[in-house]
Amino acid sequence: MTDTSTDHDQSTRGEPRVAIVTCAELPDLGADDRLLLAPLAGRGVAVTVAVWDDPTVDWAAYDLVVLRSPWDYALRRDEFVAWAATVPRLVNPADVVRWNTDKRYLGELSAAGVPTVPTGWVPPGQAWTPPATHGEYVIKPAVSLGSQDTGRYDLADPEHRELAAAHLRRLSDAGRLAMVQPYLTAVDTAGETGLLYLAGPDGLAFSHAIRKGPILVGPDFGPYGLYKAKEISPRTPTANQLAVAERVLAAVPGGTRRLLYARVDLIPGPDGMPVLVELELTEPSLFIGYADGAPDRLAAAVVAHLSRPR
Repeated sequence: MTDTSTDHDQSTRGEPRVAIVTCAELPDLGADDRLLLAPLAGRGVAVTVAVWDDPTVDWAAYDLVVLRSPWDYALRRDEFVAWAATVPRLVNPADVVRWNTDKRYLGELSAAGVPTVPTGWVPPGQAWTPPATHGEYVIKPAVSLGSQDTGRYDLADPEHRELAAAHLRRLSDAGRLAMVQPYLTAVDTAGETGLLYLAGPDGLAFSHAIRKGPILVGPDFGPYGLYKAKEISPRTPTANQLAVAERVLAAVPGGTRRLLYARVDLIPGPDGMPVLVELELTEPSLFIGYADGAPDRLAAAVVAHLSRPR
């Protein structure tokens, strides 16, 4: 646990205390998240970086607990969700964590009219028959992050068909629900657009956007660590992308006014219109180093949440 505050007791300094949540593999946060520390200190906030499953942490001692990089929970989601439910003043809140850490939320958003990547679901123990039509498909578990356990398969290739079936068997044997999605080839040229929203006076407000280059180059042979490396650059979103992102956020259960942040990931579909790939409300990279003023905007959002009634 890394404490960036002074050694004075809170009762004497009157500073609000904020815990930034990470995992044991990133005890000092990643470079992007560290950009938040100075703006918070400049606003008089005492910050502690803490590992989510560290049993010595007294989460109730903090005025706000901010999820940032607890990126090792995918294989023990139940434990992570149960932990989140015990943490007072958690953002984003525990019920959002429960909903958003299982990608079955994509089905709910699709049913609500949000344009999403078509998704087939393969429960553990269920046989999978490859689609009769050839093409490229993505296979991944419903609980994952950082493109872990995710592969891209060309089903016109007999070897890839065998590898895809083997991937699904691995997920099934591990008791994990699998997802099968068509690979959206526009990601190879246009890339993926991540739209970042941060809390403002009237709820979430658009902050900035980034482009992610293609990540999946073929079958999954993992493991790859916490996440696969990404090619990131700033991006100006189109009106269509902003409109779809607003539709996505409008469909979030419970509304978005209680959220600290959101990331909406879009890729052009076959007709060129953006479709939702993922809605990241739990532990998304926010890429605040890619936009002028973003670290300050995020710090202001944290301070605004501190002033909300308990």
